[in-house]
Amino acid sequence: MVSTQLRRELQRAMAYLQGGGVVAFPTDTFYGLGADVYSEEAVSRVFRIKGKGTGGPLPVLLADVSGLSEVAVSVPAVAWKLAERFWPGALTLVLERAEAIPAIVSGGLSTVGVRVPDSPLARALVRGLGRPITGTSANPTGLPPATSAAEVRAQLGNAVDYVLDGGTCPGGQPSTVLDLTGTRPRVLRAGKLPLDVLQPFFPSSL
Repeated sequence: MVSTQLRRELQRAMAYLQGGGVVAFPTDTFYGLGADVYSEEAVSRVFRIKGKGTGGPLPVLLADVSGLSEVAVSVPAVAWKLAERFWPGALTLVLERAEAIPAIVSGGLSTVGVRVPDSPLARALVRGLGRPITGTSANPTGLPPATSAAEVRAQLGNAVDYVLDGGTCPGGQPSTVLDLTGTRPRVLRAGKLPLDVLQPFFPSSL
């Protein structure tokens, strides 16, 4: 059950997102940097906060499986099956990017990495905004991902507009990243979701 104080913090975080701001928030792995994916200016700020150029893709977070068709096209049947089985959870699916998603989000690629985090607060942010948000880790490039609001503030200071303090994240491994855009599935990053649980969905290859 969300406390009154946390509900107020959620409202503040959503207000910043609606205004084109960047907020840090807890996920099921680490704290993330959230920005409205449709605001190119806000997304550019995420890259600047991370301290890297705009050449790399950013993960996109959804509130639920139904949002998948908003951010991706030509979604294969197996992607829907995986999403229904493992979302919310630590599985990022790389799919063909919908035209509505700005190219800056995907680093100019024709693909997009997307997931539904197993974090009620993260999903509440997306649902409250009514649009997907970025979900890259809330730390400068080269430093360890933050697992608490205090670590976010220590690493980023006032660079972010708001830090939604949802306690300590579990940390550990990041999400498993699975590319489904080719003729065969490709594991781009082994992570929190074990590969052996994905194998039954791809009996001939993985």
